[in-house]
Amino acid sequence: MENMGMVLALAGAALASILAGIGSAVGVGKAGQAAAGVVTEDPSKFSKVLIMQLLPGTQGIYGLLIAFITLSQIGILGGSAEALSLAKGFLYFAACMPIAIVGLLSAISQGKAAVAGIMMIAKKPDQMSKGMIFAAMVETYAILALLVSILAIFGIAGLNI
Repeated sequence: MENMGMVLALAGAALASILAGIGSAVGVGKAGQAAAGVVTEDPSKFSKVLIMQLLPGTQGIYGLLIAFITLSQIGILGGSAEALSLAKGFLYFAACMPIAIVGLLSAISQGKAAVAGIMMIAKKPDQMSKGMIFAAMVETYAILALLVSILAIFGIAGLNI
């Protein structure tokens, strides 16, 4: 029971990385399937559809970043880990949840928007920028969740609980 704070903080870091990573894998996978179909018909569109396929991958990076920041703040990275109170453990866990949940859902949604953009490129390659904008709009919410997680994690460090 004395290590539950640390366990909760580690669980939050793990979920941030795992859930956002799953979302990115699903989103990039869906876009990759669509991109492969387009490239089969017209190999010259490879670079355009590759860019669209990569867009949903950023949420996984954001989740990994939050995991690293959390692990650093609680002392796991650097070897200075000390016991965390249960309250602080819950706070770190909660701070990781915005990017974990929003990362999961936004990456999947962004993958769907990227598929639509890839289909747009298949028919009208000159409209690629419009397809990118549609997919990038979903990214906004992942960035907002990333910022909330970062601000919360750094805010916890100064608390004496």
